Amino acid sequence: MQKNVAVFFGGSSNEREISVITGLLAVNLLRGSKYRVIPVYLRPEGGMTTGEYRNVSDFAKGGRGKETPVRLGEKCLLSGKRGKVFAPIDCALNCCHGGIGEDGTLSALFTYYKIVSASPEAPMSAIGMDKTLSKLMARGLGIPTVRSFTVTEKKWEARESVLKEAEAFGYPLIVKPAKLGSSIGIKVARDEGEFIAAMELAFRLDSVALVEEYLAGRRDINCAACRVGGETALSPLEEVFSGEEFLTFSEKYETHAGRHSRIPADLPAELADRIASYTRTVYEALGGRGVIRIDFLVKGEEAFFNELNTVPGSLACYLFGRSLTENRYFLISLIEEAMRNPPREKETLSSGILEKGVFAGKGRKR
Repeated sequence: MQKNVAVFFGGSSNEREISVITGLLAVNLLRGSKYRVIPVYLRPEGGMTTGEYRNVSDFAKGGRGKETPVRLGEKCLLSGKRGKVFAPIDCALNCCHGGIGEDGTLSALFTYYKIVSASPEAPMSAIGMDKTLSKLMARGLGIPTVRSFTVTEKKWEARESVLKEAEAFGYPLIVKPAKLGSSIGIKVARDEGEFIAAMELAFRLDSVALVEEYLAGRRDINCAACRVGGETALSPLEEVFSGEEFLTFSEKYETHAGRHSRIPADLPAELADRIASYTRTVYEALGGRGVIRIDFLVKGEEAFFNELNTVPGSLACYLFGRSLTENRYFLISLIEEAMRNPPREKETLSSGILEKGVFAGKGRKR
């Protein structure tokens, strides 16, 4: 019997539009394979729908055709007020960039509804989505990071102490919203005035800002990891080139004129091996499942952990294959691995305290 793969994309994050692109790429690559593909769109206003989604332009125009509202049930999608089974889900593929799609919320729902997922689980997703947590994780694993400090909105209310800390770090500094991706909201601050403006922008988009030392002349190196055949597989290293002070959203997704990359990256063998080793360490330490991409900053012979992407752009297909056929095979391998090695359900213990009469009335102990 043909198995069903549900591809989830969209959502309400700042990266929703990029998620639509990644989701439809996955949907169209998997169509015509041995799986029945069910595209599931997370609407910005809430809820999920499915339909015969095929083209990015359909979402740009708002004319997505006939849609069916659905919701998650145990190992299935439900529809209608009475919760009729719309379709079983044999495997889910998460293509939601940012927000509740990438921060572990959707992954946790898959776990709750006992849906096998070919994407990272909730703990890794939550750590990857928060740049402050991912830096703590990297440091704990002995992986270098650039100097940084974190500023909350509450701390920013007494900004004089923050301004002194920034001055002590030394300009220029780079300011990032802690839980956004795709370079959204990132600014380079060369002096106090630009720093204040960058912080104000960050807090319009997020509740926490990460302030980092700016590495002039750094190189942007990416490495992806996945699990195939029970073993961790690493992609070739990619160097992404930028014509700006950092790799911007426009360079990534709009102009393409200033963005290009080299695969494999031209690095000394020892440095390349070290970056690959860091990637493997993170993936395995966090219980790797599905595909991730880690972005590094390289300055001279030093490599610094920068970001962990648990729903990387295009699901990092291009790092594991250079043709559409190879990209399709890569996605199928992720799905097969997930179904072949689903998370094992563990025993749940019960104390029986509710039957022992220890508590009475409104939770008061007798």
